[in-house]
Amino acid sequence: MKNQQLDDDVRSRLDAIVHGDAGRQIPELVKAVLIDSMQCGSLAVPDTFRAPIEGTYARRLLHRDPAGQYTMVVMAWGPGQKTALHDHAGIWCVECVVDGEMEVAQYDLQSDEGGRYRFAERSRVLAGRGSAGCLIPPFEYHTLGNASPATSITLHVYGGEMDHCHVFEPDADGSYHRVKKELSYHE
Repeated sequence: MKNQQLDDDVRSRLDAIVHGDAGRQIPELVKAVLIDSMQCGSLAVPDTFRAPIEGTYARRLLHRDPAGQYTMVVMAWGPGQKTALHDHAGIWCVECVVDGEMEVAQYDLQSDEGGRYRFAERSRVLAGRGSAGCLIPPFEYHTLGNASPATSITLHVYGGEMDHCHVFEPDADGSYHRVKKELSYHE
């Protein structure tokens, strides 16, 4: 099934990478396609995907590879909206800022003792339009938040269907416990 929301050139370039022999280089090559597509204007997000939702960021499916090898999801973030510390349940991802500014913090897992997780912040950046980054398991622990006073838009390419993740909720002793979070799409 052809998705009319996604530019044919972007789709065919992503298909060639994901369905080709790129192996572990897939996320970096996908990142390069997204950055190039943003710069040349071929990566457009439909207006219907840009509306934030009160109380949570909006998560909308832009494209699903018919072979199930990747999905593209647009997220609209209202001012102040952010995620909890989470993983991607073992799925690689490339995240790209389409509009606005996002604060991205990456964490290293320090220990997992009896379901009590400890993390150390590795980096924290403000990412503006056209910025992109890769999350490749096991280096997938992070938070995202809208750092702009207006709506920010991000595009996420996942190595499959991201239908759940694990959220890490803080405990009083500075550790975290892991909770499975089911994910769905809005509209």
